[in-house]
Amino acid sequence: MTAQPPTQAVDLTNCDREPIHIPGSIQPHGALIAFDASLTTALRSSANCVELLGIAAINGSATERMLGGEVTHQLRNALSTAGDSARPALLFNIELPSGLRFDIALHRYLSTVIVEFEPAGNPNEQPLTVAREMIGRISRIDTVDQLVQQAARLVRGILGYDRVMIYRFEKDGAGKVIAEVKRADIESFLGQYFPGSDIPQQARTLYLKNTIRISSSSDYRPVRVNPVLDLSGEPLDLSYAHLRSVSPIHLEYLRNMGVGASMSISIIVDGELWGLIACHHYASRVLPMSLRVAAEMFGEFFSLQLSALRQKQKLDVATQAHAYLDRVLQLASQRDVEDVLVDNLGDFSRLMPNDGIALWYGGRWLSRGATPAAAEGPALAAFVSSVGSGRVWATHTLSARFPTAEAYHQIASGLLAIPLSQTPRDYLFFFRKELVQTLNWAGDPEKSYISGPMGDRLTPRKSFAIWKQTVEKQAQPWTEEDREIAEAARAALVEVVLRHNEMLEEERAKADVRQRMLNEELNHRVKNILAVIKSLVGQPVAPGRSLQEYVATLKGRIQALSFAHDQVIRGAGGGALADLLQAELSPYRSATSAIAIDADGVWTDARAYSVMALVLHELATNAAKYGALSVTGGRLDVRAVITANGDCTIEWRESGGPPVSPPSREGFGTALLDRSVPFDLGGESEVTYAPEGVVARFRLPSRHVRRAVAEAVGGLQGLPRGASADGLPRDLPILLLEDQMLIAMDVEGMLADRGFTRIMTTSTADQAIKTIERSKPAVAILDVNLGGGTSIGVAEVLLAHRIPFVFATGYGDGGMIPAALSDVPVVRKPYAVEALLRALARVMLPPSQS
Repeated sequence: MTAQPPTQAVDLTNCDREPIHIPGSIQPHGALIAFDASLTTALRSSANCVELLGIAAINGSATERMLGGEVTHQLRNALSTAGDSARPALLFNIELPSGLRFDIALHRYLSTVIVEFEPAGNPNEQPLTVAREMIGRISRIDTVDQLVQQAARLVRGILGYDRVMIYRFEKDGAGKVIAEVKRADIESFLGQYFPGSDIPQQARTLYLKNTIRISSSSDYRPVRVNPVLDLSGEPLDLSYAHLRSVSPIHLEYLRNMGVGASMSISIIVDGELWGLIACHHYASRVLPMSLRVAAEMFGEFFSLQLSALRQKQKLDVATQAHAYLDRVLQLASQRDVEDVLVDNLGDFSRLMPNDGIALWYGGRWLSRGATPAAAEGPALAAFVSSVGSGRVWATHTLSARFPTAEAYHQIASGLLAIPLSQTPRDYLFFFRKELVQTLNWAGDPEKSYISGPMGDRLTPRKSFAIWKQTVEKQAQPWTEEDREIAEAARAALVEVVLRHNEMLEEERAKADVRQRMLNEELNHRVKNILAVIKSLVGQPVAPGRSLQEYVATLKGRIQALSFAHDQVIRGAGGGALADLLQAELSPYRSATSAIAIDADGVWTDARAYSVMALVLHELATNAAKYGALSVTGGRLDVRAVITANGDCTIEWRESGGPPVSPPSREGFGTALLDRSVPFDLGGESEVTYAPEGVVARFRLPSRHVRRAVAEAVGGLQGLPRGASADGLPRDLPILLLEDQMLIAMDVEGMLADRGFTRIMTTSTADQAIKTIERSKPAVAILDVNLGGGTSIGVAEVLLAHRIPFVFATGYGDGGMIPAALSDVPVVRKPYAVEALLRALARVMLPPSQS
């Protein structure tokens, strides 16, 4: 605003016309010189060039005389390889004749070459390396929500700002904070809307041209560029300059919010400004050029990734909607259309975002969620019939089109109507609430920030109040995707009505065929089961065994088969091997014998599950009668793993029991152990009767097994059996001591994804001890090896405060843990969220829960 006459006041009536691309000044953390097109002569310069660069004479001076031949040569080479103005050429750690070193950005705009100098940053900070690290962290993310959350975490972790937000622009120009990572002691903006007037149109235009904008301080003194006007009376256009001075209106806005410095990265999708990665710092801060370039590269990749995921999301939504409509179509082929629509009304709301849904069918009104009253149904249906012409019809300003709707505009400002028939007019209505009624404010919308010297006109809450008046009686607009889904629904539902009778007859014939096939399959399965039971019953009684022992053995084997069948039915054709082992061995657990099972992550198909039920039952009963589980002090270890080729190896090892000798004859049990896995599954069996205990090994082929997916317990994966959904509160204050920043960010992300909101991260033992004294965490995660030391001292402080904790360590660091702390749970790196939550539950929950 330096070029404006001093008598002209800047307020909200002219900020949209403020010429922010030609401010006539720059920010003071760097210097600027504008040269002619051939980089021969300096035409303009910032007033701090002498002080910052150590150059005595600037304007009108020859470039080589000011900067030296070598630097001038480097500048010309760099400029020759530069692309358009939006991508300045960059030179790092360049020494000027004054002996001072600078990072340099230069770009050509029209007939002027603009060169920006900033004091050289850390030469070890390689922008390409930083950008590659950040990009690698988001390249495999497959949902938009995960992408924006991880991006916010990364930018804050790498750049170090106090608050990082992902800010999405809405259709009306307003912005919403959809992701946020911040310092723990500042208020949250997550979910808040900010009016479109807070970012005027000319600023959005510059966001498209120059994707990085920084403000090093909200109260800096602008440095004038001399002369302000050239000989032709034109100011210097700084649209692509990073040092460009920031609008005084924006600086006042930041000060009113308490923000000391800021940076934004443009998010551009399909050539349009989709949003911003907005960074706030609560003190002055200059971001080095190297990190700024890394952030720019990250922002461009983030924009591409976001665009790809949004397209995927649109396709997924459309696919899901069509799949759901196909299901409705099938249901309607078997039942009355009206019954299907009524019964599935709640499910129809999943087709697109809405606040309420209503069915007007045959003069009846049925609704779910926020909708007009049933008495309004006839008039609304008649109005839509008059304007819709039998097609999908939608508006986000219903009361402006249908004045009667003003009576209920708060709950139904948006309407999308899908016609279901021609005569009479039947409709499926989707409603959206008035926009200002649905804002999700993280704080009090009436709260006011500090007012500036020009009053409270720039206070964010005040600007919201003005904006609220402009958007009343409006809903979130319906998108093209919403309309496409609605059209697909219309076509499908009309087809349901037209083909109902025809398809009903066809489905009746198909149902008869399916019933006959079901009867044949049931008959086949029953015969198989009876054949297995017949073979069990038909085995002769071994000499010396009583009838009671035979009956008990037979019952056990049939019970094992029954359990396996039950698990297969409930497990969609298979089951977890760990569940089968738990069921077979649970009767034999006692204080006098030890049973250890390690079979997590192994799932078998129905065939293998049934075979292993009989095999494991045979081994368990033998161990309980004659082996390790028959005496005090016996031990049984069972371990199952999936090998590199996908097979599953199972080892059953008994120890501490009576001396073992091989069986004198091959009975049914021995044959079952030796032959069932090879014969039924094509695997291998080996049973060794060593004197110290039976050892059995089995190999199940890969076609019968796979790795199991961990099941969530109460929304927290990997908690021990018995832990309740609320066993670990989501607002549990957790101290994380980790000296590797990226590893710490990963742990924060893991815990955040599981709903934990209060993570206090420190990188040194001293910081951790101060945090313990100040904030009293409920539990702590301590990295054992901190590079220059260990976390044992922190552990002792936690013990003194009676705060539970777990250790985290690499595989080679276990020796650093003293014997006195040997009972503290240890989580191995790299971190796995299941193991971490299991360890936290162990130290936090009473034994009955963990």
